[in-house]
Amino acid sequence: MRILVVEDEVGVRDTVCALLKSENYAVDAVGTAEDGIYMLKENEYDGVILDLMLPDGSGLDVLKKFRTTGKAVPVLILSALGGVNDRVSGLDIGADDYLVKPFAPAELMARLRALVRRRYQQPDPLIRVGELEINTRSRAVKRGKRMIELKPKEFAVLEVLARNVDVPVTRTMLWERIYDWDYDGMSNTVDVYVSRLRAKIDGDDEKPLLHTIRGVGYLLSASRA
Repeated sequence: MRILVVEDEVGVRDTVCALLKSENYAVDAVGTAEDGIYMLKENEYDGVILDLMLPDGSGLDVLKKFRTTGKAVPVLILSALGGVNDRVSGLDIGADDYLVKPFAPAELMARLRALVRRRYQQPDPLIRVGELEINTRSRAVKRGKRMIELKPKEFAVLEVLARNVDVPVTRTMLWERIYDWDYDGMSNTVDVYVSRLRAKIDGDDEKPLLHTIRGVGYLLSASRA
């Protein structure tokens, strides 16, 4: 999952980024309205954390411009402006949630997880694909009674596939969801992680759940032959 943080206070921005990275989100962070609008236009995100008071404009202006693109990415406003009118304005313009500074880290992460689940129409943190169970909150994965240990990037790939179950996911989409703007790695990294993931979730005597769609990408499905 990839998140954009638009926050000009360096201390707050660093704290939020550290929280997100501790839960294995890929994170892009900028400190101005101009950069926020640019990043939103250029990239696909699973969620946005947006400050209202930015040095070159209001976060509300960023939100207005972003919503005109038609993208349905959930936006969580994180602001020191905690008045009722401020919250109402943010929500009316198109924010999905509003959290006032100072904030509790656990609450921020819980609200973000809820927004991501809502975006993918998965209110339950537990996703089931056949015998495979993926807990997007605890990051526990099991197939039947067999627990599966995954490294952070392996889980990140699985989560993207699980949130798009029965829908082919391109390599580009996987790349964009698990790496941030600054990543400069090998072009075949996604294929390597998918290969490792397949070896872990599809046992020798188990029905394959992770499929390669030639010329497209990958598919997580329990119904495909």
